[in-house]
Amino acid sequence: MSERVELEALDLAALLCSRVCHDIISPVGAIINGLEVLDEDDGEMREFAFDLIRRSADQASAKLQFARLAFGAAGSTGAEIDLGDAETVASAYMKGEKPEFEWQGPRVLMAKNRVKLLLNLILLAVAAVPRGGRVSVVVEGEAERPRFVLRSSGRNARVPPAFEKLVPGDIAGIAIDAQAVQGYYTGALARECGMSVTAVADGEDIVITAVSDD
Repeated sequence: MSERVELEALDLAALLCSRVCHDIISPVGAIINGLEVLDEDDGEMREFAFDLIRRSADQASAKLQFARLAFGAAGSTGAEIDLGDAETVASAYMKGEKPEFEWQGPRVLMAKNRVKLLLNLILLAVAAVPRGGRVSVVVEGEAERPRFVLRSSGRNARVPPAFEKLVPGDIAGIAIDAQAVQGYYTGALARECGMSVTAVADGEDIVITAVSDD
């Protein structure tokens, strides 16, 4: 049996930073483009430029707030996060993504790593429908023993690449980049929370589920 290969902590940190930068660079670039249009002082284009800057600034803010909760410390050790706040952040983030978004769940306090896991599962669910469609989130059970069910519906829905190896945390033979690290980090969060994550096809949909191990 081959030895399991894991990412070094510094490599994981660097790849997550790259992931965040990848998400932010597009709306920031659009803001710069809008400012360049304003610099030309073309009266007919000013309203277009202001609209572009507003929309791009909103998108950049939404992505940063999502990243802060999904990847950041989000409070001190042992902190809890309001699921209602997580829903608000996730809904704002999803406005800039292709799939439509739906969230069903109670507004309760939940351990921060479980909330982080749920937000990262949303990113995997989005990756399952690269051409758009719908992503629905259902949170069930008690805050201490939650069950997360995410359904991705859309044309050519598929289990995200390398899911079976990266979520369990084995990178042997897999080139990890800023996109592939998502599955690895999600799996690390799941193990920290004592939860198992699966992804299966249900007809033309992909269903991602996270449940407590005990």
